[in-house]
Amino acid sequence: MNNRVYKYFFYEFFSYFIVVLFAISAIIWTIQAVNFLDLVTEDGHAFKVYFFYSILILPKVITKLIPITFLIALIITITKMDKDNELIVLWTSGLNKINLVNLIFRISLIITVLQIIFACVISPETLNYSRNLIKNSQLDFIPSLLKERRFNDTVKDLTIFVNKKNSDGSFDHIFIEDNGNVLTKVANVNLKETSVIFAKSGYIADDDKNLFLFNGSIQKRNNLGKVSVIKFEKTIINLSKLTTKTATAPKIQETSTFDLIMCLSKNISELQNCNLSNQYQKNLKIEINKRFGTAFYIPTIALIICFLLSSRKDKKIYTYNKYIFGFISFAILTGAEITVRYSGNSLNHSLTYYLTPIILLPITYLLLLRTFKYENLN
Repeated sequence: MNNRVYKYFFYEFFSYFIVVLFAISAIIWTIQAVNFLDLVTEDGHAFKVYFFYSILILPKVITKLIPITFLIALIITITKMDKDNELIVLWTSGLNKINLVNLIFRISLIITVLQIIFACVISPETLNYSRNLIKNSQLDFIPSLLKERRFNDTVKDLTIFVNKKNSDGSFDHIFIEDNGNVLTKVANVNLKETSVIFAKSGYIADDDKNLFLFNGSIQKRNNLGKVSVIKFEKTIINLSKLTTKTATAPKIQETSTFDLIMCLSKNISELQNCNLSNQYQKNLKIEINKRFGTAFYIPTIALIICFLLSSRKDKKIYTYNKYIFGFISFAILTGAEITVRYSGNSLNHSLTYYLTPIILLPITYLLLLRTFKYENLN
C-alpha cells in the first residue's frame, strides 16, 4: 500500500510542478520575448534570428523559477490532499508521517539535481549559443537601420541618419559615417579610412540588400591625414554583409561552468573571457555560487513545508500554516538570492552561504520528528 501512496504523491506533485513551471515560464518568456523585438525593429535582425534567440533564453528563465516552482507545487499538493481528506485517510491507515517526509526529501533531491543541471550546463550553453547566433547573423531587415531623424549605430563603426522618409519608401537627405571600412564599396581596404557620405535622396532595393544614393558626395580621410572628395550622381552601397556590434566575448553567465572553475583556479593560459582582476574574480565566485549554491536550499524548504502534514486542526493557527511556512520558505529563497551577491567577497561569505542550508537541514528534520512524535501518529 505504501508504494502506491508514494507513487500517487509523486505523480501528483510532478503534475503540479510541471504545470506551474511552464505556466510561469510562459508568462515571463512572453514578456521578455516582446522586449527582444528590438532585435528586429532597432537592430535589423531577421525574424528567424529573433525567434530562435527568444527560445534560447527559456532555459535561463526555467533555471530561475525551479526553486520557487518547487515550493508552490509542494504546497499545492499537500493542501489539496489535506482538503480532500486524503491525508487523514493515510494517517488513520497507519502510514508513518516521517516516511512521507522522507519521500518529499527524496523528491527535493531530484529537483536539486535538475536545478544544478540547468544552472551549470543547459543555461550557460544556450545563452552562449544565443550570443553566437546574434554575433554571426547578418542584418536581414535593413530598412530598420534607416529611421527618420534618428542616428542609428547598430553596426559597429557605422552611423546612418536620414532626415525624412517619404510615403513611397524613399529617403531625403541621407548621412552615413563609416569609421572602419565597413562599406568596402566606398573605402580603401588598404588604409584605415573614415568615410562620410552625403546624399540628397535614396531608396532601398526590393531585395533589402542595396542602398541607392543620388546627388551626393563621399569624403574620405585616411590615417595619413589625406582627404579626398568624390561627387556622384548615383552610387550603390551593398548592405547585405553588415553585422551587429554585439559583444563577441561571452559574459560570465554565458561561460561554461568548467571554464569558470578553471579560471578561478588560475589555470587560464589559453582560456577565453578570463582575467585575474579582483572585481572579475569576485563576480566569478558569485556566478559559481549561484549555479551550485541555490540548489542546496531546495531540500531545506522541502522539510519546512512538511510541517503542513501536522494534524493539529484544533489550533486556530492551523488554517494559516500554509501561509506561514510558505512565507518562511519564500524568505529563505529570497535571502539566498540576496546573500549570494555578497558570497564572492571572501571565503567566509561563501562558506556561510553554503553552510546555512546544510545546518538548517538536520535542525528542521529533528523538529519534524519531535512534532509528529507528540501527535502520537507513528
